[in-house]
Amino acid sequence: MRVLVQRVSQASVEVNGKSIAAIRHGLLLLVGIAPADGQEEVRWLADKALGLRIFADHAKPMNRNVLEVDGEILVISQFTLTADTSKGRRPSFTTAARPEVAKVVFQKFVEELNKTTAVQTGQFGADMQISLVNDGPVTFMLER
Repeated sequence: MRVLVQRVSQASVEVNGKSIAAIRHGLLLLVGIAPADGQEEVRWLADKALGLRIFADHAKPMNRNVLEVDGEILVISQFTLTADTSKGRRPSFTTAARPEVAKVVFQKFVEELNKTTAVQTGQFGADMQISLVNDGPVTFMLER
């Protein structure tokens, strides 16, 4: 399981030209799920994303987490994060979980985050247009 974390000053997602979610200051989490991913990965990555100290305070530019700054969170499923690009020029997606499996794991990830704070999501499996302003830029890849 991979979670691409981006610190944003704003982010939104549209499906078929209609806005379905938007946040201001906070985190955009793009989530890629592999076939073997389960509850252990979900718990670890949700805790890691929520606790990641990447927001400024008076002492340091990266000293507070999203909860401490009252940040918002937008979570998007992105199977392309699991692509194998090691051979040839066309990405292989054999390392991605099948949609019916990935959807369940993605929902568990959202539920785990929601135990601590409310999150917004995109639409699983939809063709989405994501808009964001990366603050910094600050981007981290979390893997488990």
